[in-house]
Amino acid sequence: MNVEFNVKERYAEGAQQKEEALCCPVDYDTSLLKILPEEIIEKDYGCGDPSRYVQAGDTVLDLGSGGGKICYMAAQIVGDKGQVIGIDMTDDMLALARKYQEQMAEVLGGDRVEFKKGYIQDLALNLKALEQQIQQKPIAKLADWQQLEQWKLSQKKNQPLIGNNSIDLVISNCVLNLVAKEERTQMISEIFRVLKPGGRVAISDIISDEYVPEALQKDSTLWSGCISGAFQEQEFLQAFLDAGFVAVAYDKWDYKPWQVVEGIEFRSATLTAVKPDTQQNMDRGQAAIYKGPYAKVYDDQAGVFSRGERIAIGDQTFKILNQSPYSNDFITIAPLKENEPKAFCACPGSKRPATATKGGEQRGSGGCC
Repeated sequence: MNVEFNVKERYAEGAQQKEEALCCPVDYDTSLLKILPEEIIEKDYGCGDPSRYVQAGDTVLDLGSGGGKICYMAAQIVGDKGQVIGIDMTDDMLALARKYQEQMAEVLGGDRVEFKKGYIQDLALNLKALEQQIQQKPIAKLADWQQLEQWKLSQKKNQPLIGNNSIDLVISNCVLNLVAKEERTQMISEIFRVLKPGGRVAISDIISDEYVPEALQKDSTLWSGCISGAFQEQEFLQAFLDAGFVAVAYDKWDYKPWQVVEGIEFRSATLTAVKPDTQQNMDRGQAAIYKGPYAKVYDDQAGVFSRGERIAIGDQTFKILNQSPYSNDFITIAPLKENEPKAFCACPGSKRPATATKGGEQRGSGGCC
């Protein structure tokens, strides 16, 4: 089965005529739908609402942006200081999204949405530029193909479609499962590459409670219908952990399966994650208190937090614990007077005396004050 061909063919048809089988019920923020053209709403195929994770001023990248629905929703949130980029490989979907681009720019008060042709598993390769290169220098012999491969390497290095460390938030709506399994490690590595340190991920997709058997994976209709390519529920989390992400979690989980095929439950879930800062972790005297209810928890960077204890942390951990999903569970404390920064070298779970942070600013979601 040619995964790319089948997916392109089915979603090209979906851009021309609404296909109910590709829809999964989603409770979108209706206030963001009011200004969208009806055609874009009608021909949207998703299983979640990653626009809920967008913040003002973000540079957002939507993987598999289709007709542009989530992009135009996100554009209303990022404001005039933000930007939204949609990536899709299907010409018909790109045409649908661009059809209303000028109209939406006028309504939004600025052209802050851009659509690019590319593969979500290779965010450096500009497919429009590749097509132009092939037109100018058609492939007639082996040497031509070798030259094209060299051109691709040069283009990806010097003029990548999406640059390194350039994105605040990567979102996607029911698309990652459509990518061939052998290309998924590269796909998630590409998401990691383009995100800024501290950048976030919000991926809505279909997951399965069991691994999908090979017989179902060979069914092209089930694959393009977001069934056969579904990540197994634990596998999806692990793939992002393996790529280097932290704070990997399911923030949304549909309790009722979308479909059950051969006894396997397929449901919508939204995965969130953070790209850690790779700069040296400095000790500025901060501390964190895990609020409970568990006796002890561990983070993805070997941190250990006992309930109610003031634990010594470095500035990189301090930043991450102040972000969702950690911010609801931790109180972070900055010292009243910041210490001379030095390399953080405390053992995991080491305590920070209350005297070291007394009078300092405390943060954490919740509370009555």
